[in-house]
Amino acid sequence: MSVLLQVLLVILIVLFALGVIWRLSSRRTSVPCPSWLAWLVEMENPFAKNYNASAIIQQLDLKPGMKVLDAGCGPGRVTIPLARALLPAGEVVAVDIQPQMLNRAREKANTAGLSNIDFRELAIEPGRLGVAEYDRVLLVTVLGEIPDRAGALQEIHRTLKPDGILSVTEIVFDPHYQTRKSILQLANTAGFREKAFFGNRASYTLHLCKLNKEGLQREQDKHL
Repeated sequence: MSVLLQVLLVILIVLFALGVIWRLSSRRTSVPCPSWLAWLVEMENPFAKNYNASAIIQQLDLKPGMKVLDAGCGPGRVTIPLARALLPAGEVVAVDIQPQMLNRAREKANTAGLSNIDFRELAIEPGRLGVAEYDRVLLVTVLGEIPDRAGALQEIHRTLKPDGILSVTEIVFDPHYQTRKSILQLANTAGFREKAFFGNRASYTLHLCKLNKEGLQREQDKHL
């Protein structure tokens, strides 16, 4: 076996071991990706194109001047190209609960010369976001890390504009992977309905739109 193959084998073993450790630790509680593994979540996946930042952004149908929330932005894998796509007048608000992740993303933004990103350290919890403030909200392999997922989706529903879209991306390799069915169950309760689906069971992005007041009332009447 050549030295190169040995090195690649060692790297694969290490990545597999880290994934197993993270997955096992996540069974007891919702554990966000630790900052020392930031390099792992920064990697694009050549086998899951729907997971890559360019695909996620292209599907958003961005318009000039839009304001987008990247919830659980991590080290900025999607945040940075998203901010570029929103130039010159659009804005990204990038939030995360880990200051180390935010610092890494902020360094990238500074290196790229981007000034249209507002970094904030906060959790997606009831009452933490503004009302009807965002045109798009992104949850990229984040929803499963949130302890109160129902509460988070309700808060996102509140902070989206009436014609806003929530974009949820999942990949099966993530320890907190959420199925399409489980997301739709929570989302429907929060007042969302499916708008579009991209990908497959292993790697997908789900777009959710808000029901208007009349739609919400009809859904409530169905359960009376």
